[in-house]
Amino acid sequence: MWFEIVFGLVIYKLFTRFIYGDNSVPDLPSDSGLFFTVASRIEKIYGGKSYVGLRIPDPETSTRQHIDIVLVTKKEVMVIAVRNIQGFVEVGKDGEWVCVGDNKHKTETFSDPVLEVRRQAEVLEQYLEQRGLTLPKGGVVGKVLLPNANCRLAYKIASQPEIISFDDWNDLKPEFKSKFSGWIKDAFHGGKSDPQDGFYEKLHFILSTAPMWDRLELKGDRFILGEFMEFKGNQDDMQALRNVKRSKVSKFIIQSATMLGLGRSRVQILYAPRDYRIEGMSASDWKEVAVKPSTEVLFQPLNSKKPKKLKITSIVSVCLSA
Repeated sequence: MWFEIVFGLVIYKLFTRFIYGDNSVPDLPSDSGLFFTVASRIEKIYGGKSYVGLRIPDPETSTRQHIDIVLVTKKEVMVIAVRNIQGFVEVGKDGEWVCVGDNKHKTETFSDPVLEVRRQAEVLEQYLEQRGLTLPKGGVVGKVLLPNANCRLAYKIASQPEIISFDDWNDLKPEFKSKFSGWIKDAFHGGKSDPQDGFYEKLHFILSTAPMWDRLELKGDRFILGEFMEFKGNQDDMQALRNVKRSKVSKFIIQSATMLGLGRSRVQILYAPRDYRIEGMSASDWKEVAVKPSTEVLFQPLNSKKPKKLKITSIVSVCLSA
């Protein structure tokens, strides 16, 4: 009896793989997933809203500053740089961070994340001002979060006010104010107006429409930041997907493959046309197209040198930046 059950499961898996394709996902950078995990926990603790993977123009370098997380609450605006460093970290001769790992990890050198996050905070503040929202000087504050339990810090690093160590992160609670909040206080009030009078609404609108990395959601609640490049598939499917591109679409969602006659199957793709005039869309605005399960997505993950091919059936959704 057990033989028949096992044999049946094997046949079922082979059949579904033949019909729907292989849904396996290649190795992808894990930093993006960590960003979303951190952002989710911060929101639950402070009740604010976080923005992940912003790419803010830096006029000084004519490049874009990648910002891991921006947290906005009724009291503060914080830029958070997440560094998943493992080992003992000390300051090197030139001010960089030197991480001495165990036998399995070689010594690594990093640019000082504190200096980097300070610059990111400045760039974000300038960007908000360019879009018509002036914050008080120092209104955007930077923090460096080191959430790895195996990250041990030299005193010179741990004592910096921008640093959130693993112990701080592990013990974080809403009333934990010493390193994580409380610096803006009443700066937004100015004694003149209520902060509810549109300031935060405008702030959220600016951040929600700021340049950011594309966001790819995989099955299993995995998120990857990077750049959507193109679809790969047969000529008919490419023709069907001709309108699903960045200039016309803000998001597309992959639905489960459905069986048609004679063993054929199709994957339904729902996509939202880009509309800069509104923040949300109704169900009637979404459009639909069907492609074969063998269709692939070419995606360039953040911090990866090569683009990755992913089966369309392994993807839940893709958000495309403007």
